[in-house]
Amino acid sequence: MLEMLDESEAPAAMVRQGPRIISVVNQKGGVGKTTTTINLGTALAACGKSVLLIDLDPQGNASTGLGIPRTAREQDIYAVICDGLDIGAAVAPTVIPGMSIVPSSVNLSGAEIELVNFERREYRMQDALAGLADSYDYVLVDCPPSLGLLTLNALVASDAVLVPLQCEFYALEGLSHLLNTIKRVKKNLNPRLEIQGVVLTMFDRRNNLSEAVAADVRGHLGDKVYSTVIPRNVRISEAPSHGKPVIVYDMRCPGAQAYIHLASEVMKRERSLAA
Repeated sequence: MLEMLDESEAPAAMVRQGPRIISVVNQKGGVGKTTTTINLGTALAACGKSVLLIDLDPQGNASTGLGIPRTAREQDIYAVICDGLDIGAAVAPTVIPGMSIVPSSVNLSGAEIELVNFERREYRMQDALAGLADSYDYVLVDCPPSLGLLTLNALVASDAVLVPLQCEFYALEGLSHLLNTIKRVKKNLNPRLEIQGVVLTMFDRRNNLSEAVAADVRGHLGDKVYSTVIPRNVRISEAPSHGKPVIVYDMRCPGAQAYIHLASEVMKRERSLAA
């Protein structure tokens, strides 16, 4: 992906109007990106924020996890990015008051190849989101498990990045590559891009490795790592099969409570950035 960076069109730093755009990114699969995006959005909506979730993963798990059937995804993020559809025409309601979604579909699978030949290929998402104005407080982008053109589009359009990091042995190795990518995007394509934070996921207090990885990550990144950790929790795993965020499926379970605390931390950081 980095070989595709077009520096000739890189904008100067500016204060952008409109919603706060946060991409949930990690090139590794199975680290909790979709679960984090869905439940963070739900918690923000419960706090009175208007939220738009963009499902940028061709697998469409965020759409499924919010109860959007595949038959109801005719207007999707592929049509917005590749066909120029107005993003407002692709927005669908969810079961969560205050949260809407631009769903994904199987069409998105070929978008990486198609985008290579587009003009301003890195800016397709940014251009699409420009039409939202002040319709939402937050836009959360659930990125695919890769650092290709779809993820690059999300990073170029975003104000900040939230990184879910699984508590496993190779966590820091992959994180280093991701942080270098974010640094290069910030330098060449999106000067306002910042790291909102890193959230440790699938944390098991019975496992010494989880504690060791958490200590290692905090040692390297300090206060960029949220205090909240997301535990391994069976209710988190069950919720998507019911088309609900875990916060709605079982608000009292440890996983739901963790995401509520995470949303509180995110909003606190957002307020400090705005001050």
